[in-house]
Amino acid sequence: MPTVTSPDGTRIAYERHGDGPPLVLLHGGLTRRYWDPLVPRFADDHTVILPDRRGRGESGDGEDYSIEREVADARAVVEAVEGTPVLFGHSFGGLQAIEAARVAPVAGVVAYEPAYLVDDYRETADLAARMQARLDAGERREATKLHLREVLRDDIEDFDAWLDEWPVWPAPVDHVENTLRMNRALEAHPLPDAFDVDAPVLLLTGSEGPAHLRESVRAVHDALPESRLVEFEGVGHSGPTEAPERTAEAVREFLADLTPTPAR
Repeated sequence: MPTVTSPDGTRIAYERHGDGPPLVLLHGGLTRRYWDPLVPRFADDHTVILPDRRGRGESGDGEDYSIEREVADARAVVEAVEGTPVLFGHSFGGLQAIEAARVAPVAGVVAYEPAYLVDDYRETADLAARMQARLDAGERREATKLHLREVLRDDIEDFDAWLDEWPVWPAPVDHVENTLRMNRALEAHPLPDAFDVDAPVLLLTGSEGPAHLRESVRAVHDALPESRLVEFEGVGHSGPTEAPERTAEAVREFLADLTPTPAR
């Protein structure tokens, strides 16, 4: 599997599929496998690049963690691909894509509910502390459930029963420590008043996810100099896997509007 080395020495592994202008898919939770339903929808027309975030999948990890290091990882991937890529990120990967576009040349950005915390929700955010308390008690599954309920479905009374039907469960438990450190960093990471992003941005959201994420994507929309916002009716936070064809259609339309950029 190809790898790049991030500035702090961490090895970031990635897959490559297809041929054409580069499209880098940045996952949120779990690993690069999150994107499996979407890869065939783009690989005929694009070189699809799938990195694993640090500490997940086939990538290495560093002793110190920060959002800046995750952004540096994405930039290292951008600089390794041939051509100027479009970045497509989900959740934390959406934030990673937007932040990377501030420091690296990209042709465009797509972000599904990027994980910025805004307004009253950010002022009272304590998910990291609640997860830490569960981990300190040796309750890894319960710590993971706290995160998933916060970001997936906060409107379900019997969340345990819903999780039992969720195909991905209990795989997120394997990454709970990394998810905790991510949440701690996000709680300290403010949304800027304005983003210095030169590339066009497509923001995606669903009507059924947690309210704080729908508020966040609109705040990001307001802070960007050039962005388009599309909402999918009846879809939650995991829109790219809940509705892959609707997601792919919106992204393909956005990609078609971009001016092709020659390889570097």
